[in-house]
Amino acid sequence: MQYQAPANDLRFLLFDVLGVDQLHNLPPYADATPDLISAVIDEAGKLAAEVIQPTNQIGDRQGCSYDPETHSVTTPEGFKEAYRKFVEGGWTALDAPLAFGGQGLPHTLKFVVDEMVCSTNLSLGMYPGLTHGAISALHAHGSDQLKQTYLEKLISGEWTGTMCLTEPQCGTDLGLIRTRATPNEDGSYAIEGTKIWITGGEHDLVDNIVHLVLAKLPGAPDTTKGISLFVVPKFLPDTGERNPALCGGLEHKMGIKGSATCVMNFEGAKGWLVGEANDGMRAMFTMMNEARLMVGMQGLGLAEMAYQESLGFARERLQSRSLSGPKNPDGPADPILVHPDVRRMLMRQKVLNEGMRALALFTGHQLDLSVAHTDEAVRESADDLVQLLTPVVKAFLTDEGFNNANTGLQVLGGSGFTTDWPLEQLVRDGRIARIYEGTNGIQAMDLVGRKLGLKGGQLVRTLFGVLTGYLKDHPEAPHRESLKGAISALEEATMWLASNAPKDPEQAGAAATPYLRLMALTVIGYLWSRMAGVAEAQLAAGDGNTPLLEGKQVSARFYFEKLLPEIHWLLADIKTGKDSLMAFDDDHWAA
Repeated sequence: MQYQAPANDLRFLLFDVLGVDQLHNLPPYADATPDLISAVIDEAGKLAAEVIQPTNQIGDRQGCSYDPETHSVTTPEGFKEAYRKFVEGGWTALDAPLAFGGQGLPHTLKFVVDEMVCSTNLSLGMYPGLTHGAISALHAHGSDQLKQTYLEKLISGEWTGTMCLTEPQCGTDLGLIRTRATPNEDGSYAIEGTKIWITGGEHDLVDNIVHLVLAKLPGAPDTTKGISLFVVPKFLPDTGERNPALCGGLEHKMGIKGSATCVMNFEGAKGWLVGEANDGMRAMFTMMNEARLMVGMQGLGLAEMAYQESLGFARERLQSRSLSGPKNPDGPADPILVHPDVRRMLMRQKVLNEGMRALALFTGHQLDLSVAHTDEAVRESADDLVQLLTPVVKAFLTDEGFNNANTGLQVLGGSGFTTDWPLEQLVRDGRIARIYEGTNGIQAMDLVGRKLGLKGGQLVRTLFGVLTGYLKDHPEAPHRESLKGAISALEEATMWLASNAPKDPEQAGAAATPYLRLMALTVIGYLWSRMAGVAEAQLAAGDGNTPLLEGKQVSARFYFEKLLPEIHWLLADIKTGKDSLMAFDDDHWAA
């Protein structure tokens, strides 16, 4: 089926719930009027459905191909034309800085576009997606010369970018990298080493590829404190000479087969230092944090497409009769949509998707406030929330994005297990999102081990201020008592960690994943209460899209009755600690 952008839900969230349409009152975003935001939603939805989606299945069937003689990679049929149209529409420049040819629009709008692109072809969306992170890293940490050399062409989409971290012997533990950077006489560096799993490391969509590479300088500490970041182009911008940054092969993957995932060999390739020596991790985290938010949108995008496919199937597939009597008396059977178990699956998909979208756009809005608001206190509080919620968005949206795609496959029954339907591809494509840019377990450890303690616990205090402030300001908030209970559970879990983790780091490790999930469910509960409250007010005023608003009220009820109660076993999981988890001795595993 053809993708339908969730335009009504997006406008409801952006305009009526979050107030993103008011960002145009802040000087940096003066152009982001409600009319422009609506136009972005409509045009991005049209591009996704008409240009990007038609490339998805063929990309999965063909994959990328590698020529070992030329070290070149050919993308699937239709990718080059779709990418060209994406670039010509200015989508690569949407929220990029004006000084280098960007449009300077709010980051929240990029989140919207990311979801639509990932719904319709995740593999194709990877190429401009990683480029955006390279743009941010160079803009934040590069010298003026590097910015002038690379940013305009990256922002225009004429060139693409990569992030080169992982090596055969190390993944997350980047202190173990072996890639070396030796100074040249002209101020550049000779980069030697091998990187693996490099998205977009080589392809035929553009004329030049700009690699951001982690490497160690001579004499640097052999830890993460000795890592530097370098920009290494495929072709040298000043001469056009081919740089020996060569693709050594493609990974053979379960999904996202249209995305070129490369082994990259840097054979004395010329590179330039980004930022300060031995400060590469700080610069790379600019790119990684942005990539983690983008990956969260990947999970949501796939979940939305899975929901649309499974809902369409459930409306048409005839099987058995409704338990309460025939609903299609003139036909041989009723559509499976009438059966409670099928509805349970579809409702879980719909309600979680809309809650995850609210969480992502809430975080995107806070990101925009953190850089554009005129009040320093507002900027700081918004930044607190972005830092705290980034690992939550990445992990929860990819966990539930995959689960919802899997649930969609179940709705289709045996049809879902065949390649005649797109659900199996969505499941395969979505599985990687829980792994790359830091596995979701690492996201949970980042939340518990780093974010909770930052600024003396200020980040999580800011979140609790938002949650409890909402209850104080809205004594008649929909589902108030359930939300209050969730906030109390999150507070109790946070206090348990504060008491136990400093004494035993393994307690933090054991509690991290359930704690992240508890935080996600609680914040989404807060957002569902807000959505239900807005829907109630608009219905009372006779204003708005009645089916959408009534649907919001039912969906909120489903969330608080069927999904949020998971917080109770999550809290129990946290408070029972590590003992049963860590009790096995080595000889117990195979007994």
